[in-house]
Amino acid sequence: MNKQVIFNLPVKDLEKSKAFFAALGFGFNPDFSNEQAACIVVLEDSIYAMLTTEPFFKSLINKPVVQAKEANEVVICLSCESREEVDSLIAKAVAAGARIPHPPEDHGFMYDQGFEDLDGHLWNLVWMAPKG
Repeated sequence: MNKQVIFNLPVKDLEKSKAFFAALGFGFNPDFSNEQAACIVVLEDSIYAMLTTEPFFKSLINKPVVQAKEANEVVICLSCESREEVDSLIAKAVAAGARIPHPPEDHGFMYDQGFEDLDGHLWNLVWMAPKG
């Protein structure tokens, strides 16, 4: 079995969160989805995000659930193949209800932009110039 990264994110409304990420073009793995969780395929055979209802997420931990609209513990960073892909995904996220916490940052060799999903989880999209 290949090593995989699977991260869990608590969500207030699973159906709205599924619709949000579907609008960004992500697919779902139905084998690991039910009324308590939905498995987003971020990168086939390698990276997955589990959107879990808050009650289910609470059953996995013995600490309070961080309310991502109030505080963040992590920023999820995804690489993109181009600046245009960054801008396209940001536009889709905004159209689906995302909040943009800061303007795009262009460092020449790197271009990035972030968004907050419906629950306030931070996602950063980055394009790095090819080394040449």
